[in-house]
Amino acid sequence: MQFLQPPGWVRPKGYSNGVVTSGRMVFVAGQVGWDENEKFQTDDLVGQVRQALTNIVAILAQADAQPSNIVRMNWYLGDAAEYNARLAEIGAVYRELIGKHFPAMTALQVAGFVEHGAKIEIEVTAMLPA
Repeated sequence: MQFLQPPGWVRPKGYSNGVVTSGRMVFVAGQVGWDENEKFQTDDLVGQVRQALTNIVAILAQADAQPSNIVRMNWYLGDAAEYNARLAEIGAVYRELIGKHFPAMTALQVAGFVEHGAKIEIEVTAMLPA
């Protein structure tokens, strides 16, 4: 896996501009902050981020993958202002569950989620070595 950083560009914080890799791809559907029984245990954004990332790690394990295999993450936010206000807490949860691995990422505020009560949805693409 090679992380792409054009010369002279400011290094992004918490993500990479691009990633080059090859191998077997793993696609993880968007995960909201509910548990394995599709129940929200909290309406707290950071708690839902924790659960969504926990779900992603569990799904990756089914493909013998781990967080370090993630090459792309898309974050869909219900409230960008709340996300930015709690970024330090979210970053701590991210590092706890994903580590200091920063793939290419996109974060978008959306109008709403299909799952009533969701505050975040995260989808992932991972790559396993060939």
